[in-house]
Amino acid sequence: MEISDLIQPQTVFADLKATSKKQALQELARRAAVATGCPERDILDVLIERERLGTTGIGKGIAIPHGKLPGIDKVYGIFAKLSTGVDFDSMDNLPVDLMFLLLAPESSGADHLKALARVSRTLRDKGRCEKLRGSQDADALYAILTEEGAQSAA
Repeated sequence: MEISDLIQPQTVFADLKATSKKQALQELARRAAVATGCPERDILDVLIERERLGTTGIGKGIAIPHGKLPGIDKVYGIFAKLSTGVDFDSMDNLPVDLMFLLLAPESSGADHLKALARVSRTLRDKGRCEKLRGSQDADALYAILTEEGAQSAA
């Protein structure tokens, strides 16, 4: 599974505006509703329920909110760079400014985990995250996320 299997240029956002974790999740749910055709409220409910289990803020300004959603047939990704970092209850207490949302079908076991692993490996690359933070354009963000090094990151 590659990052380009998860996101499309139209599911990458360069300047998401949010002042809180909840608002960031609402914005991602709104955008995911367009991509998936699922109701925004259903997506937000799945994300909030997952956050209740423990934060998806993995540290270093990165969050990977995710969940399983009835009614979709593949794994969907939405990437957003926030205009300003928000408190996400992350393990290292740093504000989150890079978010990669993953939504998987309810029946997807391995695909969901493979997608999470791929995104985690891609965003663990410090140089790539610096490039993402330095870009102001959604097309540039998409290119950085899907460039060759992202595909073969181990």
